[in-house]
Amino acid sequence: MLSIVGTPIGNLGDFSPRGAAALEGCDFIAAEDTRVTAKLLHHFGITKPMLSYHEYNRRECGEKILARLRAGETCALVTDAGMPAISDPGEDLVRACHDAGILVEAVPGPTAFATALALSGFPSGRFTFEGFLSVNKRSRADHLTQLAAETRTMLFYEAPHKLPATLRDFARAFGERPLAIVRELTKIHEEVIRTTCAQAARLYGGDETAQRLKGELVLVLAGAEPAAKAAADPQRALALAQGYVDSGLAQSEAARRAAEETGLRRNEIYAMLNSCRKTLD
Repeated sequence: MLSIVGTPIGNLGDFSPRGAAALEGCDFIAAEDTRVTAKLLHHFGITKPMLSYHEYNRRECGEKILARLRAGETCALVTDAGMPAISDPGEDLVRACHDAGILVEAVPGPTAFATALALSGFPSGRFTFEGFLSVNKRSRADHLTQLAAETRTMLFYEAPHKLPATLRDFARAFGERPLAIVRELTKIHEEVIRTTCAQAARLYGGDETAQRLKGELVLVLAGAEPAAKAAADPQRALALAQGYVDSGLAQSEAARRAAEETGLRRNEIYAMLNSCRKTLD
């Protein structure tokens, strides 16, 4: 069995008892950085063999992990912080386990993008997680262009040394769109900077001015304003409704259908139908 175990994104007090039990009970741990995970294990008094599983060895190491899982061992997959398989090579291992018929269980833990969204105060009813932007200039530009009309709140991960360039790209793509820079989540210097893309680029878009924004970063970007609907045409709505009535529909049903097609309120269309009927009578 593979257990994907969420680990603290900053404060070790956020590690769940079930998470600790999963690490204690597994045969071995696959860690993004064994040095980081060693500190977590030491804090909770856990001793387990580890192997390194990350972006640059995921194919070779993934096969080794699968072989051990097929042999009956249990592996706990962890990242340096947060949930494995979210913007993380762990998704390849999870998929491979499913394909091989190996049981996968989740031991949930803190997730940076969800925590940042809650802290930002931005609309959270609908949102889209965009992960890390590509470092390839063309792919990056295409990605941002595709998001220009996105109305949902958008969340991005970014590394501190790449932040200035990202803020400059955001300013070009989104202008004065509201932006929250959320950093050092659950740590002593946790901070939420509510600003705009253009202002953030002015304040932190230079390599020197960005130096103080250290630590893990989540960028929360407001969605675009929905395109304004064309004003409803009462005469068109009435004509549609009258056509439905002439075809045999009741006035209430005719008004409902015309309302769906034109955006005009059903009761307004119904009132116009009644008015025309009285005029004819």
